[in-house]
Amino acid sequence: MAEHIIPFSADPLPAGSRIACRIEYDGSHYHGWQSQPHLDVKTVQNALEQGLSAVADQPVRVQCAGRTDTGVHGFGQVIHFDSPVERSPKAWVLGANANMPPDVRVHWALAVAGDFHARFSALSRRYRYVIANTWVRPALLGGQLSWQRQPLDHQVMHREAQCLLGEQDFSAFRAASCQSSTPMRNVHSISVARSGELLVLDIKANAFLHHMVRNIAGSLMAVGSGRQPSGWISRLMAGRDRAAAAETAAGAGLYLVEVEYPTVFGLPPTPFGPLMLGREWNS
Repeated sequence: MAEHIIPFSADPLPAGSRIACRIEYDGSHYHGWQSQPHLDVKTVQNALEQGLSAVADQPVRVQCAGRTDTGVHGFGQVIHFDSPVERSPKAWVLGANANMPPDVRVHWALAVAGDFHARFSALSRRYRYVIANTWVRPALLGGQLSWQRQPLDHQVMHREAQCLLGEQDFSAFRAASCQSSTPMRNVHSISVARSGELLVLDIKANAFLHHMVRNIAGSLMAVGSGRQPSGWISRLMAGRDRAAAAETAAGAGLYLVEVEYPTVFGLPPTPFGPLMLGREWNS
């Protein structure tokens, strides 16, 4: 049997150390990532900061790689914070997890250089949108999957998606509430694949606009189901009109699965996920 190696150290780190962590969470019961002190709602950031603050015995504030919306999940979310006390990586991981709900977990903690920033140091983000393509809505994993009753042609969806590659204006897939100063984004890769009754849209870009992945998923499903013809995605991009595109897909199937950083920071690799996707997806 292979030895199980604990991926965090028990050696204490001095106060003032900058700590990076990988966070996994089920967003089903949270009002998104970001803390909203003016509203009486549960957020992932609040749950995480409460867990870390219990370890430090004083307030801890975190910065994340990407703020996720209501119902959206994190598998490879990365955060950083400046430790106000001397604690070991092991204490941060085990202590925070002991003081948080079971649907939020810290997987590792690591001391990083002072110029590391979870958001601004990131080179790219990768999302997966998971669709159950079944006649009846699944009873299991209900909050973790999107659902589409109409048969979807994943090969058509994959072909249509290739026009989204490269640096382009994504106004057609940008939420009206988006606060970005520019609609330009650079999509590095995009694919749609099927395994049985599950379809997965996998998309990697330098950054994403508000609701960009869910808006793309909704329009690709419109083409995959035959409601819209081939070439429609390309015409949407050219027209830059959000109102002309399909509805925003549900948040339940969306996962932030990986954030890429320069190797100089030495962060551990993120395993393939989420767990309902088997080894055959890891290509």
